[in-house]
Amino acid sequence: MNPSTLIGMVASVALLAVLIFFAADDPWLFVDLPGLGIVLVGTMAATFLSYPMKEVLRVFGLMRIVMRNERLYTQRDIEELVDISRLWMRDDPVAVERALPRVKNPFLRTGVQLVIDRIPEEDILDLLQWRISRMKAKEAAEAQLFRVMASYAPAFGMIGTLVGLINLMDVVASGDLVVIGRQLAVALMTTFYGILLANLVFKPIAVKLERRTEQRIVLMNMVLQGISMMCAKRSPSLMRETLHSFVAHVEDEIDDRGAAPGGGHGARSGASAGGARPPQG
Repeated sequence: MNPSTLIGMVASVALLAVLIFFAADDPWLFVDLPGLGIVLVGTMAATFLSYPMKEVLRVFGLMRIVMRNERLYTQRDIEELVDISRLWMRDDPVAVERALPRVKNPFLRTGVQLVIDRIPEEDILDLLQWRISRMKAKEAAEAQLFRVMASYAPAFGMIGTLVGLINLMDVVASGDLVVIGRQLAVALMTTFYGILLANLVFKPIAVKLERRTEQRIVLMNMVLQGISMMCAKRSPSLMRETLHSFVAHVEDEIDDRGAAPGGGHGARSGASAGGARPPQG
């Protein structure tokens, strides 16, 4: 399981346990199955109305992705690129083709295959950039699905509260404050559930998916840079150092604690990420 997801889940459960068991006289007041049903069923119904069925059914698979400790094999991809580039520098396309099935990254495998097929460099880069854009758009839409659900959940929580308040009007005439208080607590529970699901489930999943996409784009741009250098038959050693610098610079843009004063580090990384040509060598 993803460690950060596990920590978040444990912290959320601990927080709720403290609130329910130590801040309430009767913890069972926080259990209202009809209210929870209104929020969950209403949110799913609105989501099905908003999206095609196949996209909504992807929700369960995406939740598994968030739970899984997914690794990006950056170092492995760099070494595979360097090894294949070394074979390519020897003008040995047969050896490159034999090594290609061992490449784990399908994006890298596609780029190398296009190089072997003698496709012009501009066409290769255009195709790979199009695949990056398509992946980015697809995964952004998946994250947006959870953001939409996060907006629906509090709204249906308010609907449940309104239903509870209507029921409350029935017992107001009795004047029994105990009954009125319990009915009011039940009425407010649906809003509680809606806000809880939005901010502890749906929005965090959306943010984690967006962050995952950012990391995958960095890796794909690194591969794109390597394919460009392979087309130009740059030195494998130069390729290794360039790709390591590419990844390091992007990481410094994300976390600038190790960046040099004056922003020079970020300027160089921006040039790499923007698709600048590798140095001549």
